Amino acid sequence: MDVRAGEVVVLLGPSGSGKTTFLRCINQLETIDGGRIWVDGDLMGYDDRSGTLHRLRDKHIAAQRRDIGMCFQRFNLFPHKTVLENVVEAPMQVKGVKKKEATAKALELLEQVGLADKPSAYPAQLSGGQQQRVAIARALAMDPKLMLFDEPTSALDPELVGEVLKVMRDLAKGGMTMIVVTHEMGFAREVADRVVFMDAGVVVEEGPPSEVIGNPKHARTRAFLARMRQEEQAHAEAVVATVTGAAQALADAPTDPSGDPQA
Repeated sequence: MDVRAGEVVVLLGPSGSGKTTFLRCINQLETIDGGRIWVDGDLMGYDDRSGTLHRLRDKHIAAQRRDIGMCFQRFNLFPHKTVLENVVEAPMQVKGVKKKEATAKALELLEQVGLADKPSAYPAQLSGGQQQRVAIARALAMDPKLMLFDEPTSALDPELVGEVLKVMRDLAKGGMTMIVVTHEMGFAREVADRVVFMDAGVVVEEGPPSEVIGNPKHARTRAFLARMRQEEQAHAEAVVATVTGAAQALADAPTDPSGDPQA
């Protein structure tokens, strides 16, 4: 498969289908034993000498990896560092950016992801959605050519998902090349240029969201999407029930003489 510059590709598929492994192969967190991967014309992880592949040294692989940003399910922030320190760490240590320049860029990125007021906070003081937005800012601080997202909202409470997806939508509008593993069907329909459905380590079908999600051709894709729609419906009903229950509890709460519900 090919991903063009500025394109947003969403990978869908059941657990174990190879989506995360594919992302980890792109930035060489996993060593491939077949096939080839190029990013912006560079063969990842290997040197091609007259048709024979030779594994690059770790130093060269690390240099390739600098141009690829990745956001994981579990944030992976340094717990002992502040938000600002998390964001400036890689530009300063890996690229040799001066502290003043790295700090100015980090503050701009924190404003971009809606966390301009949190540079001095520690990860433990933030919600999951805020931590994931810090992780996105940290990845962007390296000026990546490509952003990889591995189910960035799967570890979040439902009410926090929207704030992370908004940042990702803004990145897409800005022309960032993105490969996103997600089960957020609304995001895939709205933002993806192309949807790729994977199963058992292979691409089953791919195309615009209107085709793959709206009119899938393969029986395996149809079965997967049917199950996802059932889960979406169950989630929506659970949210409505929770909100309704909260509203009823508020209505039933005793009031003080002013007419306000008592705490």
